[in-house]
Amino acid sequence: MIGCNCNVCTSADTRDNRLRTSILIETAHTNIVIDTTPDFRQQMLRINNHKLDAVLFTHPHKDHTGGLDDVRAYNFFSGKAMDVYANSLTEEALKREFAYVFADKRYPGIPELNLITIDETPFNINDVPVIPIMVWHYKMPVYAYRFGNFTYITDANRIDEAQKEKIRGSEIMVVNALRKEDHISHFTLQQAIDLVEELEVKEAYFTHISHQLGRHEEIEHILPAHIHMAYDGLQLTV
Repeated sequence: MIGCNCNVCTSADTRDNRLRTSILIETAHTNIVIDTTPDFRQQMLRINNHKLDAVLFTHPHKDHTGGLDDVRAYNFFSGKAMDVYANSLTEEALKREFAYVFADKRYPGIPELNLITIDETPFNINDVPVIPIMVWHYKMPVYAYRFGNFTYITDANRIDEAQKEKIRGSEIMVVNALRKEDHISHFTLQQAIDLVEELEVKEAYFTHISHQLGRHEEIEHILPAHIHMAYDGLQLTV
């Protein structure tokens, strides 16, 4: 059990009309960002965040990693490298897409990163216990994460039964719900609702949505009472 505030940040990508999501987990002693979307810098400025202890990645797609370069500001103020937690698949992408960060000849001012390889084994980031949960983004394994009674899932359309047991009984869950129509790699609105009900989650928020889903107030009106649409700057206390 942990006490934390979760700040959900979204950003529009007009190329395919999806909303990208980052989330900031805050406790009394630790701040963790899950994914660094391309406008990560603007998101952190908007919520006036001055402290970051670690970055936790879900998967290697560019819309979830593109803002990593901007952790350099936190390097400057903290005077130390940023701990970056990722599975081996994501690590490979980070080393390829940010090759200058990992080059033998290091240019002054580049981000200082401390890569930490993770798998499904639970671990702690300072005072925060982290349970990785493997979900499927079509054929790509993606990590969801549970922190105490809070679970965060993005970019998924299938979860194996054994992994569902890691989620079951969460008090609060944030999960992707792209649109009403079927999609090859994301939960639809109804699939996300069904998942919440199946796993007996007390309160859920839908994120990583598409403009195709409809207006916020229209969808909010048709959802069950304990399920809501997430919005930019949403803060949840667990």
